[in-house]
Amino acid sequence: MSDSWVNSPEAATGGADFHLVLRGPGGVRAQLMRALREAIGSGRLAPGTRLPPYRTLAADLGIARNTVGDAYAELVEEGWLTARQGSGTRVAPRAEPLGKGRSRAPVRQTRRRPALDLMPSSPDASAFPRTAWTASARRAMGVAPHDAFGVGDPQGRIELRRALAEYLARARGVRTAPDRLVICSGFAHGLRLLSSLLRGAVAVEAYGLAFHRDVVTGADLRTLPLTVDGRGARIEELPATRAGAVLLTPAHQFPTGGPLHHERRAAVVNWARSTGGLVVEDDYDGEFRYDREPVGAVQGLDPERVVYIGSVSKSLSPAMRLGWMALPGWLVDDVLAAKGERELWSGVVEQLTLADFLACGSYDRHLRRMRRVYRRRRDQLAATLARRAPHIRVSGVAAGLHAVLELPPGTERTALRAARRQGLALDGLANYRHPDSTMPVHDGLVIGFGTPPEHAFANALEALCLALPDAPAGSPDAGPYA
Repeated sequence: MSDSWVNSPEAATGGADFHLVLRGPGGVRAQLMRALREAIGSGRLAPGTRLPPYRTLAADLGIARNTVGDAYAELVEEGWLTARQGSGTRVAPRAEPLGKGRSRAPVRQTRRRPALDLMPSSPDASAFPRTAWTASARRAMGVAPHDAFGVGDPQGRIELRRALAEYLARARGVRTAPDRLVICSGFAHGLRLLSSLLRGAVAVEAYGLAFHRDVVTGADLRTLPLTVDGRGARIEELPATRAGAVLLTPAHQFPTGGPLHHERRAAVVNWARSTGGLVVEDDYDGEFRYDREPVGAVQGLDPERVVYIGSVSKSLSPAMRLGWMALPGWLVDDVLAAKGERELWSGVVEQLTLADFLACGSYDRHLRRMRRVYRRRRDQLAATLARRAPHIRVSGVAAGLHAVLELPPGTERTALRAARRQGLALDGLANYRHPDSTMPVHDGLVIGFGTPPEHAFANALEALCLALPDAPAGSPDAGPYA
């Protein structure tokens, strides 16, 4: 058992002078984590208290530095601590400490992302076009009819559906009309509505968002994985699944990064026609291609067999809760019935504002600006890795808001732990793998280069480079000390 006061110069400057007792079952790391949780949960360590550097605490307790570093990283993940470059490791904000006579269950923590954030699937929140959006809101409110503020239409405001039909045809090659569009609160909402109408099984890409798979299985449907390679999902595997629908990200496969090859686009439409199946197209990153013009939507090949779902989550903000479904004519009534007359839908003010934002050209201008920003960041990521870690390859096409870094075998988990110690939030490729996939396991990091604000991107890349594994011994990039 280790019993020690932590009282060092580094700790004193942060107000951290506290008593820790390492005891009980488990190894030293488990004992340390348990002692820190108890100190935080009991209120002995107040929110915002700065903990000593892990090297200092290790010396005070007489234990290994890596043990303390791993314990800090795990407690950051659990929400007990926060880590920020330049500010050190601190006790996270939390509920009030336990009082006398109350349950000794752990205090619930608010999960917060570290300041250095390379998690995928989010745009730069600081780049939201506030001035242009506000101008559209004022114009939309000035001309909105009185009935806009009555009971809403589950299909969505006609002003937005008209603007979307024009924009999607022009920019994404979608063949639709206002009466075939249904407004929803985002991709997951649209997928949930569709899943309630399907039966049996849905084929999905072997790598994708587990949350989307959960939406499908929540409707008592099975998900069957399709192998993913450099040409996207392998459509030739579809017939053997006997699935009635397939969910694809054809513009920019998430997360592996390749577009669906044109031959496979034609093949999946032919499969749907011959079997009566349904293609669900998630137009993920469809508007962000940097090395060429964006590829049009698969829906344009057959509007009667493809459901196209899009949203403003990546282009504007996930906080907007605005999405749309371009449906085959024969599905519109069924989807509206599933949505319900009083089902929660997107607010009318946001719908009218987006309609004006599209019609006046502000949306196009915003996308053009953000393409330049995100392309520059992707180029900066690739250039930094070429200079600092040439053995790490950036895979996928130049598109979207994320990229996959291919890692040496067996190094993904180590890199994620190292990133947490740097106060950096990012994700590993393993988190996106379908549990039933038979594809070979590949180690990688999924880097969301669109997420950080502009001023933080360079620091995030620096932390990333410090977390990456060295080149394997004997490789051309291993260096003289491998």
